[in-house]
Amino acid sequence: QVQLVESGGGLVQAGGSLRLSCVASGRTFSTYGMGWFRQAPGKEREFVTISWSSGATAYGDSVKGRFTISRDNAKNTVYLQMNSLKAEDTAVYYCALRPGFSGNYYYPSEFDYWGQGTQVTVSS
Repeated sequence: QVQLVESGGGLVQAGGSLRLSCVASGRTFSTYGMGWFRQAPGKEREFVTISWSSGATAYGDSVKGRFTISRDNAKNTVYLQMNSLKAEDTAVYYCALRPGFSGNYYYPSEFDYWGQGTQVTVSS
């Protein structure tokens, strides 16, 4: 099994920044995609970003140009730098992992492992 533990959430004013971290432990994979989803109250879980072992990344349209994903493979850790935060970024942010070199990533069902989530609240 794989355990994912997120950290770094909190309360920030609009226009501010936050950095989330997610550490993976347990079973390891030679190649995998590791990314972030978010879920606001009353809404479906939304794709935010993913980083593949190849170095390829992808972002949801709502965060392009503001959020940046990075990863440290030696530490099995992925980071999400969130800048220019808006009130609509308020949500629980979940780290997710799917084994493999590449593949579909837009839907939560594509991912095998999930963290417990960390709350991000942006005040306007």
